[in-house]
Amino acid sequence: MIATCELLPDERTALWEASEEVAAHGPSAVDRSRLPHRIQAELASFARDSGRSGVLLLRGLEVGSLPPTHSDGEAADLPAHGTAGSMMHLAEALGTMIGYADEKHGALVHDVVPLPGEENRVEGSGAVPFDFHIENAHHPLRPDFIGLVCLRRDHDSVAATRVASCRMAVELLSEDVVQSLRVCEFFSHYPGSFTRDAIDEPAPIGPHPVLFGSVDRPFMRFNSHNTTCVSKRGRAALAQFTEALEHVCHDIVLAPGDCAVIDNNVTAHGRSAFTPRFDGNDRWLRRFYAIGSIPSTVEQMMESPRVIPQIPQLKGLW
Repeated sequence: MIATCELLPDERTALWEASEEVAAHGPSAVDRSRLPHRIQAELASFARDSGRSGVLLLRGLEVGSLPPTHSDGEAADLPAHGTAGSMMHLAEALGTMIGYADEKHGALVHDVVPLPGEENRVEGSGAVPFDFHIENAHHPLRPDFIGLVCLRRDHDSVAATRVASCRMAVELLSEDVVQSLRVCEFFSHYPGSFTRDAIDEPAPIGPHPVLFGSVDRPFMRFNSHNTTCVSKRGRAALAQFTEALEHVCHDIVLAPGDCAVIDNNVTAHGRSAFTPRFDGNDRWLRRFYAIGSIPSTVEQMMESPRVIPQIPQLKGLW
């Protein structure tokens, strides 16, 4: 079961008023006391223990007045919109809102929309199936949590956010397969969002395990598109793990005002296919990252607040 929390009308209004005020100033301006106490408590509890499902669905967020999803083929830009402020409040309740210097130029709020000519890309700008992955499996400092806020559904209301917990999936696997996934012999390639402007393809990161942590409360580091293994045993284990994730998957068709908060160490996510029309009313999500803590060494390397430095600067972390 997916834990769900729906904002009451007064909570929705209070959060929106606070969000509009803070949107232009950034997450450092967030006053945590402005987030309704009940919602703050739900998020704090989830951050401490996301349970077996690793997902919390918040419903009833205000999305305000929106421009067309696209303009002349470019995604709409909403830097100081109230939804950015809402995401800042939610992220800060989970930990610290972050971005990555080598992804989307360090942006803290990401707009996820289909783009003309990129429909077949297996990433946020595409419309084809996007199979199970955690965010930034290749990275030594991955987000602990991600939030996906729906501003618009797709025209046909068929594009589902797919979530699958490794804690549920491992229950379907043999002990031998689980042990194979715990071996440090897997490599993860950079996702397209990190290499869009790169001239050369960076070498994959690894070796690393796919599963780690305690037997009864495992974590994962996995991207079905980018995580590979040189051994036949490891490749077979990856295939069985992907099949198990599919078996425990929940499909959520987000409505405007819904926010799926996902434990990025426990639960993989993906997206089903849909058909964009590029008429201004296409599917539109906004995404944020949050992390429990940032190592002091990384903070001292940051050129911009909350923006994790480029990977070559972090080589000492793994």
